Amino acid sequence: QVQLVESGGGSVESGGSLRLSCAASRYAASTYCMGWFRQAPGKEREGVASIDSVATTRYAEFVKGRFTISIDNAKNTVYLQMNSLKPEDTAMYYCAADFGECSGSWIYEDFYKYWGQGTQVTVSS
Repeated sequence: QVQLVESGGGSVESGGSLRLSCAASRYAASTYCMGWFRQAPGKEREGVASIDSVATTRYAEFVKGRFTISIDNAKNTVYLQMNSLKPEDTAMYYCAADFGECSGSWIYEDFYKYWGQGTQVTVSS
């Protein structure tokens, strides 16, 4: 069992920055995939970014050039640095994890077994 705890959400103005953190209780395998998702009110959850155990990163088109995913293996923590935030980035952000390589399936919710409770990000215009 892996427990994920997100933090770092908050309220910022358009153009501002936030850094989200996702602390994992453990990584029980040599290969794993960590992802960030978000869900805005009235919308489906969507994939934002992923990173795997060899630090390969993938991003949704709508965050490329603005968001950066990274990992600190010593702290079992994944980060999502969000710059140039827009009001449309307002959502609950979730961390997800599973064992194995990310591959092209990283963007699908069903790919992940473990989920955090989420952290709210609100961007005002």
